[in-house]
Amino acid sequence: MMNEQDQLIAIKQYVKHLFSKDASGHDFYHLQRVATLARTIATTEKANSVICEMAAWLHDVGDHKLYKKPQAAIQEMNHFLVSLNLSSDEIDQINHTLAHISFSSGKTPATLEGKIVQDADRLDAIGAIGIARTFAYGGAKGQPMYDPTGKENNSMQHFHDKLFHLKSHMHTATAKTLAEERHHFMETFMEQFLHEWE
Repeated sequence: MMNEQDQLIAIKQYVKHLFSKDASGHDFYHLQRVATLARTIATTEKANSVICEMAAWLHDVGDHKLYKKPQAAIQEMNHFLVSLNLSSDEIDQINHTLAHISFSSGKTPATLEGKIVQDADRLDAIGAIGIARTFAYGGAKGQPMYDPTGKENNSMQHFHDKLFHLKSHMHTATAKTLAEERHHFMETFMEQFLHEWE
């Protein structure tokens, strides 16, 4: 029987294999940052830190932006989790989080653990790292950095469409505090970018 530490090590190796070559800002190090944030927030908010960390490591598996066959990826992940001797309840909690984490879905996880992973993922989408990931994703998708004519398919538009809204969508007090500084940094960056552009 594997203990929790062994299960986490196996999960890390699993996602490292899946995401090590990603160039869109959804790479292994993104998962690592989200997992670290989730564990930190879970400890402060007195949630199940192991479930939070596991779900955080796995949260991009089956993401429609990254997979041509999302359901097949989820099914494969679930077979893997069964092989680690996770309980059906633990697997259900992970799957619930994955199904509700995306900003574009407009969904909110029902559990505190799911909310924490969603907070951690959103925190990694803002601030200095979030800015870098925005341009990495835009470049990977062939989007221009900015278009002053007002066309929407560019990386700078993403700040208005999503990133500037994330601060007000944090669930936990811990995440709300962390989001303040990152949000302010993005505002400063936007002001400086537009100043230099002109």
